[in-house]
Amino acid sequence: MRYFNNYVAAFLVGCGFAAALTACDKLDEVPDNRSELNSVEKVQQLLVSAYPAGLPAVICELSGDNLVDNNVVVPATHNDAYSPWHEQTYKWEDITNYSTGEQDTPYQTWEACYQGIATANHAIEAMRNLCDDPKTDPQYSHSWGEAHLLRAWLHFTLLNVFAEAYKDDTQSEQDMGIPYVTEPETTVSVDYSQPEYRKSVAECYRLIEQDILEGINLIDDSKYKVPAYHFNKNAAHALAARFYLFWRKYDKCLEHANAALGANPASMLRKWSSLNTNTMDTRLNDYNDEKAACNFLIVPTNSIQDRMMSACRYCINNGKLSEDGDPAKNIDDTDKILYNGGGPNWTGYIPAYAGNLFIWGDQDYGLWLFRVYEYFEYTDKIAGIGFVHILYQPFTAEETLLCRAEAKLFLGDRQGAITDLGYWTSSKMVENPLTQAGIDAKYSGTPAENIFISDLHMQDMSPEFKQLTDEEMRVLHCVLHFRRIENMYEGLRWFDIKRYGITVHHAYRSPLEDEVHHDWLKWNDPRRVLQIPTNVINAGYPSTDRSNPYSVNQDSYMDRPSYATFQLK
Repeated sequence: MRYFNNYVAAFLVGCGFAAALTACDKLDEVPDNRSELNSVEKVQQLLVSAYPAGLPAVICELSGDNLVDNNVVVPATHNDAYSPWHEQTYKWEDITNYSTGEQDTPYQTWEACYQGIATANHAIEAMRNLCDDPKTDPQYSHSWGEAHLLRAWLHFTLLNVFAEAYKDDTQSEQDMGIPYVTEPETTVSVDYSQPEYRKSVAECYRLIEQDILEGINLIDDSKYKVPAYHFNKNAAHALAARFYLFWRKYDKCLEHANAALGANPASMLRKWSSLNTNTMDTRLNDYNDEKAACNFLIVPTNSIQDRMMSACRYCINNGKLSEDGDPAKNIDDTDKILYNGGGPNWTGYIPAYAGNLFIWGDQDYGLWLFRVYEYFEYTDKIAGIGFVHILYQPFTAEETLLCRAEAKLFLGDRQGAITDLGYWTSSKMVENPLTQAGIDAKYSGTPAENIFISDLHMQDMSPEFKQLTDEEMRVLHCVLHFRRIENMYEGLRWFDIKRYGITVHHAYRSPLEDEVHHDWLKWNDPRRVLQIPTNVINAGYPSTDRSNPYSVNQDSYMDRPSYATFQLK
């Protein structure tokens, strides 16, 4: 258990204060009606509280294919989930069994992101009132840029959780998105299910792009005391690179990734060889170092992901062959996929992770990398009580490099993609060069034969997906494997699962039963869209009908003429 440094503690106090003022039946309200936003300093202080204290990492990890149920793979184990809603999430059910005060829930994600959007909107309005043109005013232009980038990122996060992945403009014009809120609330109980707020997925992408372009060239890192805790230049370009990758505008992804990584991308990557491994504290502090070039953006959150994994129900762990010999029911060895199964130019453990992996009590209950270990902020040291926090890195040099590699591949630069993948392996202390031959050897065969290959459904998702050659497909499998390793614990694997239509198999056994259940989430399964939080539904917002794609559970909702474009073809 450790103390936060003063800056992080101050950051969290601001986030917690703003979140406390967010009502469950609203998406937007005045963050602090006791103070008047009448100076650039107050606007900057307000924007500190727009960074969310909750992110969807736990929801996404439980939904994806990194975690296995230890009740299935460990003999005679009957563990409860750390929280009941974790089991619902793993089963891809509607997530209802939680309280509003719990961390990592759909409600916390929804509330934290929309509260951040509300704060950004109030900052934008304040700047409009304080000067004629905030975009060109040297006092306000930087904050104008930060506010728009925050609004873009938070909507993008919510869209990837609570809506379909982008497919193409035709299909995504019909897929229901999320409310895109761009103005502060001036009336009580705004109905955000109305057409002017709830957009299609395609329209949300266009609005996100508008916000990114509005803000990205205005960021001035010198305005920040600690740039890594704000949308600095590199974080802004990393957001744009990921956004354009998901939109499959690969040339723009490449442009922004280049801007973030610079002329020497290898120098931007994490220096694992210099990691201080004396204690867990020193490891974690080095990894989360705000001065490290690789940490583009650091966000402190109220998260219990560390405790969830230590509860020994859902972990990165060994797999298991099916009991009836059906290969479709094999549980993949995620320990091997993520840590010790070798790669296209290394064998065994990833060298950077050797000595940095830990176990919960017994090897049977899985391995974990130290980076998810929690910080504990004491409110009463004598009583031993306080708040649990995890620092996430939503944008890093490594993830941006892998975005660039994927973009290069689809732009026809296969060797350029391999070069970027080689930078990644070198940063993980792999000494052997990466080659097409090594990639061919590692990622050959089919998903049924090779656990390092994902079951992709690109053309099913959209006929506009580029058809790749066999060699290019093996490089793509390598990219997705490296992204899976790099982004574990952050939840981004779930976004890759959605945008590539990757099939996910979950086997689970509840604590009070002996039978193992198997379920497969296929590329067109409507359960890939998480249900709107129950608190929001109870306040009158229409729920998502996860038994029928692209629809909602409100009789008159889809009958409104203005929603005709969202109807299923």
